[in-house]
Amino acid sequence: MRSYDLSPLFRSTVGFDRLSRLLETATTGDEAAASYPPYNIEKMGEDSYRITMAVAGFGLDDLTITAHQNSLTVTGKAKKEEAAGQFLYRGIAGRAFERRFQLADFIKVSSASLLNGLLHIELAREVPETMKPRTIRIDTAQAAPARIEANEAAPALTQQAA
Repeated sequence: MRSYDLSPLFRSTVGFDRLSRLLETATTGDEAAASYPPYNIEKMGEDSYRITMAVAGFGLDDLTITAHQNSLTVTGKAKKEEAAGQFLYRGIAGRAFERRFQLADFIKVSSASLLNGLLHIELAREVPETMKPRTIRIDTAQAAPARIEANEAAPALTQQAA
């Protein structure tokens, strides 16, 4: 197993401690658990993505999708069914699972659907207006404003008071 020293990176950056946790999580973990259920991640457009998970045997009531901050969690808990017959081979996995996805900033879950044993989760990047790049207008330097002399302002004040 490799170990990376990220301390040179953190000397000149602020707020990237989440990156180190993400790298640490990616390098550790159980490979067998990471392969179930199988899934695809597709880029559908400039700012849209789709996660498709093969969840054969799971119904709507068996699946839970939770989005919290920059994390998306998909959980499946299949109900125990009493078998009417005796299985000679059982190849369709029905075990419980929990799959976590780390989402980039401003990625939001827009919808989810279950069709033919495939769970489709639609994601979209929604950058707030305040975070989008904007062009700053450059003004020319202007001369200093004219000074008002005390004797010019005095008659105007006396006229207003009267």
